[in-house]
Amino acid sequence: MGAVYTQLSLQERRKIENWWHAKVPVREMARVLKRHKSTIFREIKRNFWADDAFPKKYAGYFGHAAQLQTNKRRSVQRKLIRHPELCKTVVAKIKLGWTPEQIGNRMIYEGAKLRV
Repeated sequence: MGAVYTQLSLQERRKIENWWHAKVPVREMARVLKRHKSTIFREIKRNFWADDAFPKKYAGYFGHAAQLQTNKRRSVQRKLIRHPELCKTVVAKIKLGWTPEQIGNRMIYEGAKLRV
């Protein structure tokens, strides 16, 4: 199995924000947070805020806003939360002893519109 990946926490995002405003190099941020530098680069790029209606001095990376955006992205992707009937079906089959692979493949075989 590969390495275990954990999401950045709000505290880590706040540290990145402070360091970004202080112009600390990304390599140093990554070293202190014990993360790969590409993780920090992606985080800043993905959650960088800029609006043409505001002057450029207001653009930047903001840790709390980044956390809210991340929570929003993750909640949108949760199919079982968005579709309660699908969730009931999956939970029922798991209680019968089916594996997630068996459930997903059976849904493909049956031609279900919603699949996991």
